[in-house]
Amino acid sequence: MLLFIMFAAILLLLILIIKFKVHAFVALIIVSLLTALAAGIPVDKILPTLLNGFGSTLASVALLVGLGAMIGRLLEITGGAKVLADTLINKFGKEKAPFALGVASLLFGFPIFFDAGLVVMLPIIFSVAKQFGGSVLRYAFPSAGAFAVMHAFLPPHPGPVASGDLLGVNMGLLVLVGLVCAIPTWYIGTYMFSQFISKRIHVDLPKAFLNGLSANEMAVQNPPSFGKVLTVLLLPIILILFDTGLNTLSVAKVVDGSATWVQSLRLIGKTPVALLITLIVAIILLRDNRSLDQIEKICNNALGPICAIVLVTGAGGMFGGVLRASGIGDVLSAMMADTGMPIVVAAFIIATVFRVAQGSATVALTTTAALIAPMVAAATDLSQFDLCFIVISIASGATVLSHVNDSGFWLIGRFLEMDEKTTLKTWTMLETSIGLTGFACALIGSWLL
Repeated sequence: MLLFIMFAAILLLLILIIKFKVHAFVALIIVSLLTALAAGIPVDKILPTLLNGFGSTLASVALLVGLGAMIGRLLEITGGAKVLADTLINKFGKEKAPFALGVASLLFGFPIFFDAGLVVMLPIIFSVAKQFGGSVLRYAFPSAGAFAVMHAFLPPHPGPVASGDLLGVNMGLLVLVGLVCAIPTWYIGTYMFSQFISKRIHVDLPKAFLNGLSANEMAVQNPPSFGKVLTVLLLPIILILFDTGLNTLSVAKVVDGSATWVQSLRLIGKTPVALLITLIVAIILLRDNRSLDQIEKICNNALGPICAIVLVTGAGGMFGGVLRASGIGDVLSAMMADTGMPIVVAAFIIATVFRVAQGSATVALTTTAALIAPMVAAATDLSQFDLCFIVISIASGATVLSHVNDSGFWLIGRFLEMDEKTTLKTWTMLETSIGLTGFACALIGSWLL
């Protein structure tokens, strides 16, 4: 009966989102409430269960996503993205311009979301494509794919933060593991694929760009130096190493883990604190002659677009709390254990089903993590590395087969002025290439570590 309730809940969730176009936030609340009632959770316990699941997820998600959005917005407004791209293109040269754009987007994609990063980078991409010639896919896809990889694999992006929180993953370690997986995934699944597809499908520069849209519209009077931009992008990763590195040394008995100086440095390396420090440093380095009121307005404007994403991830945590409290997750865990399927594989398959069915990568990430959390809790032999690779596997499944129910599909098609057939042959295949490569990295990593 519990399994029937679970499948009915998933079916209802998909029908509400796909058929009746109910917002994912509202749909997840409705399904969570009905699932709690159907599963027999005492009526007086239902609301506390919903609120606990929602609140515990938001506690980590809102902090990381909010701080990351502010850092990304500061880099965007101050012209940091153009400085980054121009410097790397000058260094790598004409032949490696697509590679340089991709590397710039990987770095810029750490704090900024997929759609925001794409909007900022596209005028730069189009200018480079006009200068060097060839299919615009050769220049656009290494950059767009980089944003897609970073958005799916690394905190402070909402999908990996929410799924990592539901599975009890160390966020600092997830950043490092996600980065190690993201680099080969981008190079093989995005850069190499974009070079292949651009030779077979030619896409002209968009008419909107040729009619006057250019990178000059993004010109900033006093853009920051390349060194300042790189400092802001690398600082959180360096700070996070304080936590993960000292934790490893304390486990190995090299340092005393209870010492005050060790605990203090590990606190600085905790992901929310590392991002807070990075935000303060970014304000100092990128402020230029802007007033404090202008800086406050930039940071404030960064929070509006992420509201819906944060609420959806919180509602995903609510659904996960209901699954745990009702015992549905335990039944699913036992069923999957009987099949002998590794959790890392099951995570990829479940996330792929959710991705194809309803389109949103964030919903696929959070819902899959909620479903497999009891399986993870029941498995006593999983290390923190295993948990990180499970998150990467979920993210990979939530990336594949982008099609007409995915907003990213229409975003790419509209910006590059491609029809639906061409977008399916190019962007859908690119996203699938990213997902399969990322899953291969997660699989290999789970075998080796």
